[in-house]
Amino acid sequence: MWRPVGERDQETPVSLRDQAEAWIADDPDPATRAELTALLDDEAELADRFSGLLDFGTAGLRGALGAGPNRMNRVVVRRVAAGLVRYLGDEPALVIGYDARHNSDVFARDTAAVTVAAGGHAMLLPRPLPTPVLAYAIRVLGADAGVMVTASHNPPQDNGYKVYLGDGSQIVPPADEEIKALIAPRAADVPVADDGWQTLGDDIVEAYLEDVVRVVAADSARDLKVVHTALHGVGSQIVLDAFEAAGFPTPIPVAAQQQPDPDFPTVAFPNPEEAGAIDLALETARHEDADLVIANDPDADRCAVAVPDVGGWRMLRGDEVGALLGYHLLARGVPDKGVFANSIVSSRLLAAMAQAHGVRHQETLTGFKWISRVPGLVYGYEEALGYCVDPERVKDKDGVSAALLVAELAATLKAQGRTLIDVLRELDVRYGAHVTDSFSIRGAGLPASLLAQPPTEVAGIAVAGFEDLSQGGELPPTEGVRIHLADRTRIIIRPSGTEPKLKVYLEAIAGERDTASQQLATVNRAVRDLLR
Repeated sequence: MWRPVGERDQETPVSLRDQAEAWIADDPDPATRAELTALLDDEAELADRFSGLLDFGTAGLRGALGAGPNRMNRVVVRRVAAGLVRYLGDEPALVIGYDARHNSDVFARDTAAVTVAAGGHAMLLPRPLPTPVLAYAIRVLGADAGVMVTASHNPPQDNGYKVYLGDGSQIVPPADEEIKALIAPRAADVPVADDGWQTLGDDIVEAYLEDVVRVVAADSARDLKVVHTALHGVGSQIVLDAFEAAGFPTPIPVAAQQQPDPDFPTVAFPNPEEAGAIDLALETARHEDADLVIANDPDADRCAVAVPDVGGWRMLRGDEVGALLGYHLLARGVPDKGVFANSIVSSRLLAAMAQAHGVRHQETLTGFKWISRVPGLVYGYEEALGYCVDPERVKDKDGVSAALLVAELAATLKAQGRTLIDVLRELDVRYGAHVTDSFSIRGAGLPASLLAQPPTEVAGIAVAGFEDLSQGGELPPTEGVRIHLADRTRIIIRPSGTEPKLKVYLEAIAGERDTASQQLATVNRAVRDLLR
């Protein structure tokens, strides 16, 4: 239970109402003060809001907007910003970016105000911009760290606070715990400046655009009609500008989703992976007879792709796009000692492709905080639509550079009379059909029985290997299990790092795609039964 540190003896119980009143007194925001004041007699709501401080981990912060320690608000942001600045030491230089969500600009300015008051140099991006621009700016400007205020593809009621260090990659342990230990106990204890931070000009955006177009070859094909949706996020203009600067025809935007809107009015959930999220883009593509659909999530660090197929348009899975980008980069040539990487929950296809081409491959824990740190990385991806195709400039997933590279491949194939679907079929023939799927079980933790009595078979197929990932080994310890079946099917079960749910990732490999799909469906049903 949260309580203001130092106000009472740690053993003295503090009522929820007392905690709420102490929070109100500490809150600089009249809107959240009024919100919490109206809830003083709602014990159930107070219990939720004061169940603890919003967890600060390797993804920084993410949660619902509102008053109280278990919400995203100005008190929490100022306290965390103070902890980050203390962690960085004397006179740190901090780049701060923000998207177009509710209060993103406010939280960004509060972070700048805390940094300046502590003797640091705060550089604020000029307007709401994609997360990869922030990751790029950290390294270009030689900053000690960066903060991106975004909740990525979360629903509109959420916001978040993503922290990067000076190498341009997201924080990993033990930095998260060290920052957490320095978080200020109260906002009132955190000095804030009225001004003194630097608001960067458009030159940083122009520099990003100048560099991002370098991912495509100057002499490659450009004849391609692309429909693009930003899903009401901040990616539209920068994607259009990048395509124009690279010499592609300007993508056709989905007008209803082109402008930033923190309420995301045309989608139930602003995640291109969710059913229905890109329906307007597909409708536009059919009307325009387009070659390709590209969708970014609201902060444009992810990239989704849809293509025409037999019977209509088809959304590609993240693993399919990951393999296509790997295919394209291998065809262009990988530098000596260059490394490909993907997360453990992503397909094993990229590893097979890399091995066949004599390129080293490395598997990492889930998240770009791990992928981006692979020594010698030239390409990394995760199945959740995240792709790092230019780690020398952006050590994080980047939905803009990935979109350009996908377009280059699609245009090159079009000039040859081929398609992305053709390449996927060719990969099936050469490496075996790798079919992946995933699902989640809300409110569930990793069953203790799964570790105490590991299964000897799943769906009638013998278990060839069982790993408790918390024991570590080639990878750092992480909660979860990995199961290999005798027919090469793989099952990974792990708790989500950001939500109260259990996530399951499946992959089957067979000579024919239909066979692999049937294997996967059978195992899917069996795993659901196993976790009941």
